[in-house]
Amino acid sequence: MPPPHDDLLPWRHPLVRDLAWLLATPDLLTLGWDGRPDRACLGLERDDALADYLGHLEADPEPLERFIGHTLKGRMGHYHERLWQFLLGSAPGTRLLAHNLPVLQERRTLGELDLVYAELADPVPVHLEVAIKYYLGLPEGPGNADDQARWIGPGGLDSLAIKRAHLTRHQLPLAHTPQARRALAECLGGATSPRLHQRLAMPGVLFYPFHASLPAPRHATPDHHRGEWLYWRDWSRLHEALPRGTRGAWLCKPHWLALPRPEHLTSLPVLEHCLRLHFAGGGAPVQLALRLPGTGAPAEWCRLFVVDDAWPPPDRLPPAAEAPLDPP
Repeated sequence: MPPPHDDLLPWRHPLVRDLAWLLATPDLLTLGWDGRPDRACLGLERDDALADYLGHLEADPEPLERFIGHTLKGRMGHYHERLWQFLLGSAPGTRLLAHNLPVLQERRTLGELDLVYAELADPVPVHLEVAIKYYLGLPEGPGNADDQARWIGPGGLDSLAIKRAHLTRHQLPLAHTPQARRALAECLGGATSPRLHQRLAMPGVLFYPFHASLPAPRHATPDHHRGEWLYWRDWSRLHEALPRGTRGAWLCKPHWLALPRPEHLTSLPVLEHCLRLHFAGGGAPVQLALRLPGTGAPAEWCRLFVVDDAWPPPDRLPPAAEAPLDPP
């Protein structure tokens, strides 16, 4: 389930809030590899240690801003990788050893290893592959109701099944090839291929259809973050069901991670006007964050994708991937 409350309220800087979101967000899937590094691995298990770490960045964000740099203007995946690089290089319990390590066969690139790091408590290096994903579930589609191929990206070109297959068949096995072992040994200064742990981090949000029921995809973690998606034609029905005083924000990439602060929200009528203009010309899917009013604190939130009534375009649907392989 998504965090129903905003536990990022103490932090104001957008990059610090995104780091805090990354630290708190579970993976979307449970696979045969270990998942994301948790706070204990990072040396941030205690709440006071986490508060000190984020508080220092909040007070002096310039090193974080400089490190993130131009990736804020690029693809969200690159921004997400850069956040992990900073986190593994600055957290008290880890050391970043390499990132985007190329694996070559003669002059041909076979791929890259996203991140290689070590925990201070364990000298064995860790290969970490990372991906951040936002998928919308289709009530009708390939396979059974819980098929991962039914979960597609907003643009209709990617699916949870395809991404999982790529990670489990290519990205993670790549580290065990002779070429990757050679690259790791050279990078880590060793004459022989090192022992290696592997992890896979895939945070994000799964958006369930507003107009139909759909089970979670196979291998989904029980606590994955959830949202809803709806056709523009159903907006008025949703609007009527929301409590008076609900406010929201239109989220633009790469700012899809942490929820916005309350002072950056606008009223539902303003959002509705913007959506009406956007979808008058068949606009692309839009992600919204809505903050529901309440008598207590903290407030409750929900994430939404609003899509054109003709979404998804049939000619852009991703092919169904074959069942991905888990490690032996």
